[in-house]
Amino acid sequence: MTTQDLAAVSGATGFIGSAVVRKLLEEGRKVRALVEPGANPKNLEGLPADRVERVEVDVCDAKGMRNALEGAGAFYHLAAIYKVWMPDPTPIHRVNIEGTLTSLLAARDVGVRRVIYTSSIAAVGLKDDASPADESTPWNLWNIANDYIASKYHAERVVMRLAESGFPVVIVNPAFPFGPRDIGPTPTGGIILSFLRGKMPGVGKGGFCAVDVDDVAAAHVAAETRGRFGERYILGNHNISFRAFLELVAEVAGKTPPRLPIPSGLARAMAFGLESWSDHVSHAPPLATYKSVRYMQEYAYFNGEKARRELGMPCTPLRTSVEHAIEYFRTNGMV
Repeated sequence: MTTQDLAAVSGATGFIGSAVVRKLLEEGRKVRALVEPGANPKNLEGLPADRVERVEVDVCDAKGMRNALEGAGAFYHLAAIYKVWMPDPTPIHRVNIEGTLTSLLAARDVGVRRVIYTSSIAAVGLKDDASPADESTPWNLWNIANDYIASKYHAERVVMRLAESGFPVVIVNPAFPFGPRDIGPTPTGGIILSFLRGKMPGVGKGGFCAVDVDDVAAAHVAAETRGRFGERYILGNHNISFRAFLELVAEVAGKTPPRLPIPSGLARAMAFGLESWSDHVSHAPPLATYKSVRYMQEYAYFNGEKARRELGMPCTPLRTSVEHAIEYFRTNGMV
């Protein structure tokens, strides 16, 4: 195994990160899994120990990251905090922005030849007419951006500045991923879980772009060899309204879909109350936050044609992704 074959992956225990690790193994690569201190290692269980080296490191630790990336030919930086609410949002900005800059500078210092940075569709703007946005759509979410969305936007701007200086980085922007191993769960998987747990009696306006987590992983690995430095690639395959998505989830799960229409103003007011209760009383994650609801009420549709064309990103049927997600949640006692 040559140095060029070794791929380092931060956020390796996460939902997308663990899928990337598996895809790299399928390609015959050796992986150095960079694991956040204290992270649940469940998503790495059962992988061949002779091909997956685990290194515990904080992505904000410059020296630790240089040591962790030494000898790697490629670096997949996926480590991020994907939460719409925390009692103190400081860690979101620390990991998502400072951790990204620290990690990429460490990669530069040790001579990593190619970096794939996992951004988000949250760093891409939305079209006023609800038509699918593409990689050139300016970011315009100042009024509805929560800490996660804002941190991903600012982190990507930092990465773009590095790319302009000649840094060998390709940016990928995953849409809402679904599938197995959503251990958190992420807010994305939380949509399905909230319905399965009976916490979603109604549905309002809005829609989003969905994608299978394994399609995202395949596009990541393809970006290493086929992606262009300094370019961003939207990884999304299915634009769907929330109502249609929940009807699909209900059909797969054998349940009745939510029928109660929830007016936008009422949904925002309820979310504001839930978030205020969490901020000042319970200090536990709310079912929804004001800004997350504001974003969800948009038709956040995206065009993934560039990734399909240049990276060969596959397109798994959305129903299949939902089936895999529900099976995972049920098998692991999360419902």
